[in-house]
Amino acid sequence: MVKAETIIAVKNVPKSSEFYQNLLGCKSEHGGETFEILTNENTVVLCLHKWGEHEHPTMLNPEKEIGNGLILLFRVNNLNRVLENAQKLNANIQKEIHYNENSLKNQFTLRDLDDYYLIISE
Repeated sequence: MVKAETIIAVKNVPKSSEFYQNLLGCKSEHGGETFEILTNENTVVLCLHKWGEHEHPTMLNPEKEIGNGLILLFRVNNLNRVLENAQKLNANIQKEIHYNENSLKNQFTLRDLDDYYLIISE
């Protein structure tokens, strides 16, 4: 089995953690100012890493274009609730729920606090 655990660099780990917890209903497993592990049902959903910490070469400079070539895709079983959560957070919703003919799923798109592009899909 191969399992990926995505780590993204963020400006403020606690604020981003709170955003994702409120958006997706996941929970903190680590907490802290520089690193966070977010889980749902004992599965890692996303890890958050503070820009410039621990000398990782791709996480040193937040002035470079963030997220070029990256889409964070989250599959959820409560699409309407997650959209409601995004609206309560005043998230930057790029496109409301719509049917994607490529994935054959309903989805919506938004930007997170660090401008990463997210697809939330059923």
